[in-house]
Amino acid sequence: MANINNYEDLKNMLDNLLREPEQFWDEFYSDREKSIPFFENKPDENLVSYFNQQLLNSGNALELGCGPGRNAIYLTEKGYKVDAVDLSIESLKWARDRTIEKNITINFINQNIFDLNIEESKYDLVYDSGCFHHIAPHRRMDYIDLIKKSLKQNCYFAINCFIEDGPIGGSSISDWEVYSIKSLRGGLGFTEEKLRRIFQDFECVEVRNMRVAESNEPVFGVDGLLTAIFQKKF
Repeated sequence: MANINNYEDLKNMLDNLLREPEQFWDEFYSDREKSIPFFENKPDENLVSYFNQQLLNSGNALELGCGPGRNAIYLTEKGYKVDAVDLSIESLKWARDRTIEKNITINFINQNIFDLNIEESKYDLVYDSGCFHHIAPHRRMDYIDLIKKSLKQNCYFAINCFIEDGPIGGSSISDWEVYSIKSLRGGLGFTEEKLRRIFQDFECVEVRNMRVAESNEPVFGVDGLLTAIFQKKF
């Protein structure tokens, strides 16, 4: 058994204790015909709304946990140069197929987000649709540091995550309970108060429930997700 000699060793040990392995996500994305709402190639309704509110324009974007690429594709079509990261090679294969169909270019990165070599203050937008609620509490400080390092001054970080005890997931267990039961129970849930507290170093622009979109709308929106956008002001 490996010894724990420093803080990184401790975090890696806890990662292995709690995180779903890459194989889990590869199997999850391997069947493209599964009836999973966010498998549809539509951007998040809140992401579209940020353009409508003229919060977003264009520039460099980093997407954390891009899955099959639906939001990265939308951002590219809106004029962003996108780096899109995901742990699953199967999700990125699907995303690349979609970019070929649309004749666009996205820089896909198959990596753990905490292993990224990020250029400081490179991005005008960091976007996360469904990655954060799979991150254990011991990695939150690293997550926040990643956002801080990545973003330019006065630029935006936006997130979608499970609502606490919501209809599609969102465990209400405490941070302490995560380690006592050795599980995130499929993903942690959050409230507006929790998000504001976790990202208190940023200026909160908006926190709200995701709007439920009709099936004929060109956007993705379901009940059970919390959306938020923050601005880097330090």
